[in-house]
Amino acid sequence: MSEAQAQQADASVTSQGGSARVALKGRLDANSVAGLWDRVVPPVRDSGFSTLTVDGKDVSYCDGAGIGLLMELALVCRARKASISYEGLNEDLRLLLEKATPAELPPPAATKPDVVSSIGLSASSVLSDLYGLVEFLGESIKAFGWAITHPTRVRWADVLLVCERAGVNALPVVMLLGFLMGLIIAFQTATPLQEYGAVSQIPVLMGLAMVRELGPLTTAIILAGRSGSAFAAEIGTMKVTQELDALNTFGVRPMRFLVVPRVLAAMIMTPLLANFCTLMGLLGGIPTMLSFGYTLQFYIEGVRSAVGPEDLLQGLFKAVIFAFVIGAVGCQRGLKTGSGPGAVGRSTTSAVVAGIVLIVVVDGLLGVVFFYLRL
Repeated sequence: MSEAQAQQADASVTSQGGSARVALKGRLDANSVAGLWDRVVPPVRDSGFSTLTVDGKDVSYCDGAGIGLLMELALVCRARKASISYEGLNEDLRLLLEKATPAELPPPAATKPDVVSSIGLSASSVLSDLYGLVEFLGESIKAFGWAITHPTRVRWADVLLVCERAGVNALPVVMLLGFLMGLIIAFQTATPLQEYGAVSQIPVLMGLAMVRELGPLTTAIILAGRSGSAFAAEIGTMKVTQELDALNTFGVRPMRFLVVPRVLAAMIMTPLLANFCTLMGLLGGIPTMLSFGYTLQFYIEGVRSAVGPEDLLQGLFKAVIFAFVIGAVGCQRGLKTGSGPGAVGRSTTSAVVAGIVLIVVVDGLLGVVFFYLRL
């Protein structure tokens, strides 16, 4: 397009009373509209009109850029609830403009909320999320009641498969971290205890800490990052690919078909893994005791005298509760997965974060309960 052709386009805006008039002429193309836009749209937007007339009888050519200018004028009128009329437009151009103008106004740009609003929105989001988790935990308990009363209808093949993936395959990392944790705790506590001549109390400390607390807690945190995220990713992918919709169409309940096998497998394997983690943690304290001149027999006897059956049962009970929380939260995040390419990633991240936070909260509550029960 030559400059001479671009200069053939012109526009004028006149306003009188509550009416405004825009007269267009010449070729409305990409070259000419770029110069006309600021001469037409801002004056129209700033004028206090209730009726806008667009005169296009002198328009000789109009492409997409010209349609964009006409459509912008129409949107300005719609936003101000003013009427707009066209004069002189040929029929083809009028039909094209009607098809190009959206049926609804685009949503206004979101404004950043102030500090108080941000706090309120965050609190509302947390409470809503907590309500969803509690609701899902209730549904999970109901589904487990169904599984207990209908054991033959539980998909035990899937339970065994999840036991292998979430339990057996996690055994090496659980044992490694358990041993390292025991080694580090024994080594770090030996120096301050030596100042008070209490190195002999390391077996007592290691026994109570690993059996009651660190064994189940470490195992639960590992499984929250490993298995809880896997549950969320698997079910979330099924949600994105509409496999869950297919199950609902066939009358298959996702709670019984997907959630029960995974949570049940987690509750079976987590106590076993916690025992391995506890054992390796206790073994991790042996090198420290040997380095201070104590015998292996002394260490074993010290652990046996400090730990009783109630301590072991307390750790196992914690492991079962942690497993239920991990499995339920992972599945809940997967079922709540939204749409879009990043939905599964967000669900996975949320499952890990929520799982670890809830594990720590539940551990604190159980600690208070056991304290008052004198366990």
